[in-house]
Amino acid sequence: MGYAMTQQVDEMPVERWRGFFGRPAVWKAVAMTVAYLAYYLLVGLVIGTVFGDEVNKDDLLSTGASIFFGLVLPIAVGAVTLLGFTASIGWLRRVFGRQDVTGRRPWMWAAPALVVVAIVGHVGATGWNSWQPEQIALIALLGICVGLAEELMTRGLVVQMLRGTARSERFVMGVSSLLFALMHMTNLLSGIKASTVLVTIVYTFGFGVCMYLTMRVTGTIWAAIILHAFTDPTTFLASGGVDESVTGQSGTWSLLAAMATILMIVFSFVAVFLVRGRRQAPVVG
Repeated sequence: MGYAMTQQVDEMPVERWRGFFGRPAVWKAVAMTVAYLAYYLLVGLVIGTVFGDEVNKDDLLSTGASIFFGLVLPIAVGAVTLLGFTASIGWLRRVFGRQDVTGRRPWMWAAPALVVVAIVGHVGATGWNSWQPEQIALIALLGICVGLAEELMTRGLVVQMLRGTARSERFVMGVSSLLFALMHMTNLLSGIKASTVLVTIVYTFGFGVCMYLTMRVTGTIWAAIILHAFTDPTTFLASGGVDESVTGQSGTWSLLAAMATILMIVFSFVAVFLVRGRRQAPVVG
């Protein structure tokens, strides 16, 4: 009797925790995004304080140590934390499981196709001889961590929360992509010019829409995670830096990547008006 009562008391905080996130609201999606950003920045600050001497702030990709401590480790900690958070609220199956593909349309396949073309262009435009194997491996690891963390946050937790509000899929796609884009405003804290950040926000909104459509048309977040995991590393390797653009470079492969990127942005804004449907995410908690 006493053991049963103790067990019931111990379970109450977990039930309340899951129950809170099981009652969907738009503000909770925003709050989760802001909380993750704050946590990520805090982790980066701590790592920078401890391992700052290993990081080349003028060229983060210059050495293996700089890549690992300046880029990989903070996002890896963020990804692991997000996985733990998702498990704590009971959403692992909901986020990573097979999703309903009712309402998908053939035109939606243009989203992953354009992203793949851009990736191919980046790979072809990369001067592979200028990179050491250690750098390539760590940049690839960075891509995996970024793909998992950012997709889990925006196309996973945020999309599921927004769908739980029974809003239209146009609303879900638009708000989740906007939150994804605004996350990159933190680049201002790194001293990047406001004009560059603005261009990044426009691009990441378009990319976010394409990742949403990739998830919707394939029925799984894993497709978005994989494409995202290839996009960032190939962009870095082709451009030679974290904040450099491939669109301004010459060459056939760079032109292919630039055209695909521009078409992706244009397509994403058109897609906002084409998406239809409304779906209810299962209530958890």
